[in-house]
Amino acid sequence: MLFNDEFLEGIQDDPITSVTKIIDIVMENFHITEKRYSQENYDILFEGFSLLLSVIEGFELQINNNIPELTGSLQNDIIKMNAFLENIHTIYKAKATDIKLELMKNKFSRTLNQSFSYEFSQGDLDRIQILINELREQINSSNLFEQKHKERLLKRLEKLQSEMHKKMSDVDRFWGLIGDAGIVIGKFGKDSKPFVDRIKEISDIVWRTQSRAEELPSGTPPPSLQDNT
Repeated sequence: MLFNDEFLEGIQDDPITSVTKIIDIVMENFHITEKRYSQENYDILFEGFSLLLSVIEGFELQINNNIPELTGSLQNDIIKMNAFLENIHTIYKAKATDIKLELMKNKFSRTLNQSFSYEFSQGDLDRIQILINELREQINSSNLFEQKHKERLLKRLEKLQSEMHKKMSDVDRFWGLIGDAGIVIGKFGKDSKPFVDRIKEISDIVWRTQSRAEELPSGTPPPSLQDNT
């Protein structure tokens, strides 16, 4: 098995980055020499392909590619699965890179200065709490989300809200929420505007606080949250 229990448990915290990790692991084990169309390669691709489809379905991720239908032909199925994984990897690599960059910056900041913290103004803190409450109410009353997706989003908001303090050692969970917003945009387009507007306001507050704490140049743009539909 390519994916152990620890890896599978981590998918829920960051499904977007996990998509690229799944494909990276598959490609690291895929033999591109004379074994390209071997049963071993088929099994490697099939395990990654199956897990990827489970993540896409379970977290309602947006993809622009048709899921290939496997026919049982070793060579044809390998070609189809390989092409599908490569296409999905390209789509999600940029999204995962934005999130990974923020997490890495936060990690280095904590390592270099253990006393480092992001400090929100009381007004910003109060505003974020209001926005999170509004998001929870909207998600609860919305018909856009399936029940499992609702529960996951509400759980993320609840955990974020419980960990909100004036001083925080990292803002990683905020950027995970912004990643969720990208999924909502891709899946629901203009119908997602009430949710995305609030998450965008949260991201603006967080970016302003982060820029101030890290002494970034004035006018440094935040990671983009765009509607690509």
